[in-house]
This record gives sequence, structure tokens and C-alpha cells, in this order.
Amino acid sequence: MQNLTYDVVVVGGGPSGATAADDLAKLGRHVLLLDRQGRIKPCGGAIPPRLIKDFDIPDELLVAKARAARMVSPKDKKVDIPIEGGFVGMVNREQFDEWLRVRAENHGAVRQRGIFDKLSRDDDGVSRVHFTIRTDDGLEMPASVRGKCIIGADGARSQVAKQAVPGAEKTKYVFAYHEIVKTPENMLQTDADPSRCDVYYRGSLSPDFYGWVFPHGDTMSVGTGSADKGFSLRGAVGRLRDAAGLQNATVLRREGAPLPMKPLPRWDNGRDVVLAGDAAGVVAPASGEGIYYAMLGGRLAADAAHECLLQRNPAALKQARKRFMKDHGTVFWVLGIMQYFWYSTDKRRESFVKMCEDKDVQKLTFDSYMNKKLERTKPMAHVKIFFKDMAHLMGMAKT
Repeated sequence: MQNLTYDVVVVGGGPSGATAADDLAKLGRHVLLLDRQGRIKPCGGAIPPRLIKDFDIPDELLVAKARAARMVSPKDKKVDIPIEGGFVGMVNREQFDEWLRVRAENHGAVRQRGIFDKLSRDDDGVSRVHFTIRTDDGLEMPASVRGKCIIGADGARSQVAKQAVPGAEKTKYVFAYHEIVKTPENMLQTDADPSRCDVYYRGSLSPDFYGWVFPHGDTMSVGTGSADKGFSLRGAVGRLRDAAGLQNATVLRREGAPLPMKPLPRWDNGRDVVLAGDAAGVVAPASGEGIYYAMLGGRLAADAAHECLLQRNPAALKQARKRFMKDHGTVFWVLGIMQYFWYSTDKRRESFVKMCEDKDVQKLTFDSYMNKKLERTKPMAHVKIFFKDMAHLMGMAKT
């Protein structure tokens, strides 16, 4: 194996890495997809119509279709927001991620199960990816392959980023934790709905983020997150289950992981490494949405690596971040400010949920979420929202 040279080695087989490997394989590149497998990331599992369309996701992968969202305030005020004329797809990450990896393999990517160890460089300047293979009987074998380009899609606190990309430590994290529970047979005895995503804004559930109850067909994801290391996420999820009437629901598994809340200032090493997905920090602030941005990041990294090899020009790797920030940088900036301000106190959370009653706010928010573009077609609606925001900020609006 150590004598094999690939056009691109993709480290990490989540949505970002699997998408990058699939795109590169379809471009005719000799690509290796290195993935440790066996680990399921804590995730609400929501995917918007834009993702389903852009990445050709079949309907059978959707375990539920959310046709409404409910915002719940600290004082238990509930604002229901219908998703008019559409839905948000819900997926189980275990099945979803594996389907993406299989698709990449079917298009020609080589799959290798292994744990990434380090990068080195051979005498001819080509990068070498070192990893450990664990056999079924528990043995560990060191292995390595050569890669003309490397895509680091190995998640938050990426080891590829740490070893190869300057400034990779310059990002902030929210630690997310959720419990997958069995959907109760009698939903009328709960405050949840199998066709609705519930979002709880309460300091008792998170001092700086939110809690969620998302439908997954036969199961539900109940979770929260926080950057406060002293805050008990497990205790908060217990309180959230009580609030949602799910205290007696059977817990099937528990998962936790860090989520980056800010894109890294640099995604490439100027030579042959480019980052994608959580490794690049592309989880949306305020919402925590990551699957769409991860897959888009994987696609942009694949395009950049392909162009780098085609032109023999490492500067092409910078296009991944440049293209992403051009289309989504403003959204990330706005969401970051929103999280910093509205999630800071229960009084502000109460005002935020109250503001979500406004039909203009609802429409613009969902148009932007569903289509992944800032809605610019209704300038007067933006003006109205601005003045309503100011009223809430100055305490002139009733909550």
C-alpha cells in the first residue's frame, strides 16, 4: 500500500469527505476515501430542499418530513411556523453517511477504513498520509499512501488542519450532545410532533445556544449545546425531555461532539492540502446547521483540488474558501451576531421568540434557509423587520 499514489486522498468519510470523494471520482480522479467509521456524529439531521436538489438525495433516505417549526420561549410561549409548500427532510446520520460513502465507491473512489495518524512528505515532495488499520480481531497495522492533494474532512479539531494549515486553532466551538429516543406510540401524551421541529430557547437548556426536539420517524433527536464547559448538557437534555413530555421515552443511544462556530481564516496550506466541512469550521452560528455547508464545502474542496492538479497551481486551492465565503460569509456573520445578542439572556430570548411571530420574519427566514440565499426580493419587508428589531432591542415591544 505504501507505494500507491493517489491524485487525492480524502481524510474523513462524513458528508463533506464523501461528497468530495464522489465528485472527484466522477471527474475521473484516482481518489482514496479514508474513514474511521463506527462513529455517529450528534446531529439533528435536518436537510433543506436545496441540499436534496443539489446533491441528488433520494426520497427513501428521508426518515421524516418536517412541515413546521415551533419556537419555545423561556416563559413557554410557543410560536408555530408552517413551512408553506414544502418541507425540511430529516435523516439518520448513520444511514445517510454510509449511503454517501457507498455512492462515492460506486463511482470509483477507493474506500479504506483506518484512523488518520499524520502527514509527512517524501523526498520527491509528494505528501504521505499515515494511518492505522484495525483488523476485526483487534490487531493494529500501520499503513500509508501517497497523495498529490489531500482534503482534510476529518471533522472539528481536525488533525489534518492542525498539522498542515496555519491558524487552524483560531476557531470557537460549541459542544453538542443529544439523545436518540424511541418515538412514543401515543404522541398526544407529549408536547412533540412527528412532523415538526421544536426549538427551545431557554437559559436552563443552554446558556448560549438552544435545545431541540427533532423527528426521525421511529426515533427522535433530543439535544442541546453550549460553549460553557461547566454547563451540564446531559442534565439539560433531561430537563428538555421533561418539558417535551418525553421523560419516559426509551433512550437508544447518546452522542456528543464539538461543533465549530466560525469558519477558519485559512483552508489550505498553499501547496497540496485543503480543508472541508467541520474541519474548515463551516457550521452555521445560531442555527448549528452543518450538513448542507459540509457537503458544499466538500464539493468546493474537490473542485479546488481538481483545478490544482489540472493547472499544477497550488493557488487554486484558495478558491474553496473564497467561493464559500462569497456566497455564505454574510449569512455566517449575521448569524454570529444574532447568536451573540439574542441568546445571551432569557429576556432577550423571550423577545426573539416574540419577534418570530411576525409573518415577514418567518417568510424571509425560511426562504433563506430553504434556498440558502439571502432574500433580496422584498426590500420593504427588510425595512419593516429592521424597525421591529429596533423596537425589541430598545425594549419598546411587548413580550
